[in-house]
Amino acid sequence: MIPDDPARFMPQEASYWLARLCEANYRKLWRLLPNLMRPGSNTITSHVSVPTLHYTLLEQAPHTLTLHLTHLFEHENGHQRLPDMRIRLYLDAEAAEVLEDCARPGVFATFAHSGSPAEILAYKWRMNYFLHRWLDFCLRQHDGLPDHGGVPS
Repeated sequence: MIPDDPARFMPQEASYWLARLCEANYRKLWRLLPNLMRPGSNTITSHVSVPTLHYTLLEQAPHTLTLHLTHLFEHENGHQRLPDMRIRLYLDAEAAEVLEDCARPGVFATFAHSGSPAEILAYKWRMNYFLHRWLDFCLRQHDGLPDHGGVPS
């Protein structure tokens, strides 16, 4: 049974399931952003009722990519980015992991101040489970668009 707050759901054998979750997030990111290796900022817009999805390739190394991903909500007084995440993709392991969300301390800051490995694992689970659910939402809203705002291959 999943508790009332699904983000607080923590499975048995959490490290195993966290690895599977990160692998699923990797596949979802590539499906949503097939041209994500394009340097600079890119956007995906589907229709007026859905906020624009922005992504930026921040860093590219031989085995990793670091990506910034956010929805931009336009308001009368400016704009707001929610969620606002920095994500690392491990190309060799085919996994994607949240490094930071602007609304929460970064994973590395949590490592420095956490008292136990169980707390770190629970924190990483919540961050990556949230990404998993957000990517599901994004795919429902933006899937099937002709070029996803990317560059033709």
